[in-house]
Amino acid sequence: MTDLTKLTLAEARDGLAKGDYTSVELTEAHLKSMDAHRNLNAYITETPEKAMEMAKASDAKRAKGDAGKMEGLPIAVKDLFCTEGVQTTAASHILEGFKPEYESTVTSNLFGNGAVMLGKANLDEFAMGSSNTSSYYGNVINPWKDKSGKDLVPGGSSGGSAAAVAANMALAATGTDTGGSIRQPASYCGIVGLKPTYGRCSRWGIVAFASSLDQAGPMTKTVRDAAIMLGAMAGHDAKDSTSAPIAVPDFEAALTGDIRGMKIGIPKEYRVDGMPEEISKLWDNGVAMLRDAGAEVVDVTLPHTKYALGTYYIVAPAEASSNLARYDGLRYGQRVMDDGDSLDDMYMKSRAAGFGKEVQRRIMIGTYVLSAGYYDAYYNKALKVRRRIYQDFEGAFGQVDAILTPTAPSAAFAIGENEGDPVKMYLNDVFTVPASLAGLPGISVPTGLSAEGLPLGLQLIGKPFDEETVLRVGGVLESAANFTAKPAGQEG
Repeated sequence: MTDLTKLTLAEARDGLAKGDYTSVELTEAHLKSMDAHRNLNAYITETPEKAMEMAKASDAKRAKGDAGKMEGLPIAVKDLFCTEGVQTTAASHILEGFKPEYESTVTSNLFGNGAVMLGKANLDEFAMGSSNTSSYYGNVINPWKDKSGKDLVPGGSSGGSAAAVAANMALAATGTDTGGSIRQPASYCGIVGLKPTYGRCSRWGIVAFASSLDQAGPMTKTVRDAAIMLGAMAGHDAKDSTSAPIAVPDFEAALTGDIRGMKIGIPKEYRVDGMPEEISKLWDNGVAMLRDAGAEVVDVTLPHTKYALGTYYIVAPAEASSNLARYDGLRYGQRVMDDGDSLDDMYMKSRAAGFGKEVQRRIMIGTYVLSAGYYDAYYNKALKVRRRIYQDFEGAFGQVDAILTPTAPSAAFAIGENEGDPVKMYLNDVFTVPASLAGLPGISVPTGLSAEGLPLGLQLIGKPFDEETVLRVGGVLESAANFTAKPAGQEG
């Protein structure tokens, strides 16, 4: 039998429909792969018993002719999504042991469409990071190796999801993207990562980082898989006031393979100082691929791009400081309290012990920019710049159908390499943050290898709620690039 873990989501779906194997067999194969690759630390909580129950139920549904969009397909769920009765930690000590009594809307949609949960994937604590090294449960290791054989970061914050898909420990995975946390790890691990338009997928039941930026999306092996999974995740949710009341199109039908006559924008501002030659060459190759496919390449300008990173690192920590105020050790999660402690002492000790250094850093930054003396000077000004960034994209999309840029400024780097320099770590988001601030859909597609033999991705950004165009162009780019390289041990 074919190695079931090496199938794409679409291939597995079609094989199940033909009766080539059962969901139980598919799930068992992935559980064995999880055993074999536990050294990557991609999962915080594995749920083998639940997975087998769901797989058996799925096979029974299929036998009755009642198959959902993802019936019987085993996936990983980022441990930021609340899952009823299953520990949800956000990779933080402060939430260790927390078992929600409710299901997030996105996972509810996926499970309603037949998806099988293998476990909860590791991440940067509270999704704050670009390397997946800030998790209380230990860092995730990228399944790819450079020529020196060093352990590499998988990117963040959805590094566990990316590593699980790249190492064939799941057919696909959920991720969340606040400033690039789906797209950047997808680039580092050689998979596809799609951040939908803000409001396309419900945020209800997702542990919040920055509420005006957070968006759930799929992390998959192919662009077609991303289209399939997004269709099963998305939809209006009355429980989320930011959820868009619009119909979910057939995203898979958008993959026509034809982009003739489409206009693709190339923003000059993304050619940043110090950009590595191999990233610049990758971008030029992507431009050539789309031009050869019949698209017209148009130069566009996004003049406020240079302010995007600074704006993001004011807005996101500000919202984080507000959202994380609820973790006080009182209602749920970890509590640290000695005899005679006052309530304030309990709050301080619980939060000091429960939050890691990166989370504490961002809470402090956020509290500072929201303080009385600095609110107007920093936070209000950042909101105004954010609006200008959106208007830049609005102007560009008056000329083009989609925009092509690099996903990340480099390939995956060694674990610990940039740990001592938070600013250098934040620069990993330089190409992904602008689309997040504007709430636009973006996809990272693996298109080449670095000199060290590591995957590199290109990003396509689209108009609001036009994921169909992003997917269509992404499918053509994927086909032209013909990226077939796999991490060691995953070839074939």
